Amino acid sequence: MTKFSHLLKPGDALLIVDVQKDFCPGGALPVEDGDTIVPVINRWIKAAEAKGVPIYASRDWHPLVHPSFKERGGPWPPHCMQDTDGARFHPALALPESTVIVTKGVRFDQDQNSAFDQTGLDAQLRHEGIRRLWVAGLAEDVCVLATVLDACRKGFEVVLIGNATRPITPEGGEKARCQMQDSGVQIVI
Repeated sequence: MTKFSHLLKPGDALLIVDVQKDFCPGGALPVEDGDTIVPVINRWIKAAEAKGVPIYASRDWHPLVHPSFKERGGPWPPHCMQDTDGARFHPALALPESTVIVTKGVRFDQDQNSAFDQTGLDAQLRHEGIRRLWVAGLAEDVCVLATVLDACRKGFEVVLIGNATRPITPEGGEKARCQMQDSGVQIVI
């Protein structure tokens, strides 16, 4: 058992958002210190496994031409392109084989920042009897924020693991946390 095991209970799931190589230092769209969250998430993974809590991990999985890329009018450089090294999960992230992978960002006509955006994730969670999500990942002020807000809108209780996420900018992170708290999200460190 780990120190987080006592926090997890039946009806919970751990949702890890986009901890991919391109979002970590050295990647195409790095979040500063993005890789420093991996050991924290790994401790939560161990706690979830010890309690039998299911683990979900979302990933951006963009086609070579995607509306979020600058050359297509989007705000970002090309990143997390399908079947590339940068789209892989961070190599130190200890995802068990039982992890449910949620693929997003595959559409040619729109971006999908949220792990809930047309992925069927909410139906899967309800099928599994999940009521509360423990969320970690990258980036706090983009995909984590969109995922958390969608989870709240869909009626899930949400806990953000504060030291297991990083924003693109400190200002963006502050604003994101305020939005999440205003939506009823609990933040733990």
